[in-house]
Amino acid sequence: MELLIKNAKVVDSSQNFQGDVYIKDGVINEIGIDLHKQCQVLDAKGNTLTPAFVDLHAHFRDPGYTYKEDIFTGSSAAVKGGYTTVNLMANTNPVCSSMDMVNYVVGKGNKIGLVDINQVVSITEGLRGESFKHLEAIDKSVKFISDDGRGVQDSNTMLNAMVKAKEKGLTIIAHEENEDIKDCDTRLAENLMTWRDLTLAKVTGVKLHVTHVSTKEALKDIIEAKKSGLEVTCDVTPHHIALTKKEDYKVNPPLREKEDIDFLIEAIKNNYVDAIGTDHAPHSKEDKEKGANGISGIETAFSVCYTKLVKEKGLSLNKLVEIMSKNPAKIMGVNKGEVKIGYKGDLVLIDLNKKYTVDCRNFKSKGKNSPFQGKEVFGEIINTIKEGKIVYSRED
Repeated sequence: MELLIKNAKVVDSSQNFQGDVYIKDGVINEIGIDLHKQCQVLDAKGNTLTPAFVDLHAHFRDPGYTYKEDIFTGSSAAVKGGYTTVNLMANTNPVCSSMDMVNYVVGKGNKIGLVDINQVVSITEGLRGESFKHLEAIDKSVKFISDDGRGVQDSNTMLNAMVKAKEKGLTIIAHEENEDIKDCDTRLAENLMTWRDLTLAKVTGVKLHVTHVSTKEALKDIIEAKKSGLEVTCDVTPHHIALTKKEDYKVNPPLREKEDIDFLIEAIKNNYVDAIGTDHAPHSKEDKEKGANGISGIETAFSVCYTKLVKEKGLSLNKLVEIMSKNPAKIMGVNKGEVKIGYKGDLVLIDLNKKYTVDCRNFKSKGKNSPFQGKEVFGEIINTIKEGKIVYSRED
């Protein structure tokens, strides 16, 4: 598979230049100006070419909830949003607590071939918050464990699970929510559990990734932990940096105050936030009307972040690409996220000047649930390329 992309404005975390990119055998083989090859040619027409995006946190709902999403529709939504790598959470039905489930999901993804899927295994078996003996049977293909959606409530269980994760070289993705107090104070529920897990991580030395951080207090604790040398990373979602609780849209953690948004954005600018995680959480219309938490967000993530962070808040495009491509790729241990020779040929071509109105009816995802419905954003995906193959093209 060969592809030559010509006349592009190439941007990654450290570069910004006009030129051509040649992909051969799935890998970036040559970068230059006025390249000529006997292969398929994609004329970028001066549009922006960046590394494809990597999502550390998504839900494709398969198995068990395929009326909300499935591997094909989730993958289709991902490539429309510029993503070629996704990290899927374990809260399916049955819960992903075994290699059989990992192989089922990854196998389906490989057969479809649109995105590279990494499947997360639950910390506790069945998300029941008790036993983690199932971790003994998982192999080295598993990189992350998480009880996303609930969190591990018992501190002793979390402590011992961290010891086991450290032993097996696993990273814990922590959903920070204290169920005992969440009904009376969701903010305190997040802050307490963040502090607890940072403390336990310090004791155990485990790699900890705190996902969908939403409060300034939680992020302050993460920043202090980073400064102290703790091996901790974190992500924030597009909706938590773009919307306040005035939007009255049900997500978990909830939308917060403007001061939280301001703090999260400053932390991004100051290199304390490692990644954007979409927390793509599609639901049926009926489930959403019944109060289900979640946003179908993988198709709008770049546009929302580009509009809010770059257009409104002055973040550089290089920095946005760093937290949407380079850093999450590094955390996942995949050879992606940069436009450099030897990296996978996973790229996305973007029309940064295109302003469009979000219309959920046009989503590839089965989930049409989004608080961005009807909002104007900038930056539309033209093409998504995986290992030199065009897997998505905008309908002009």
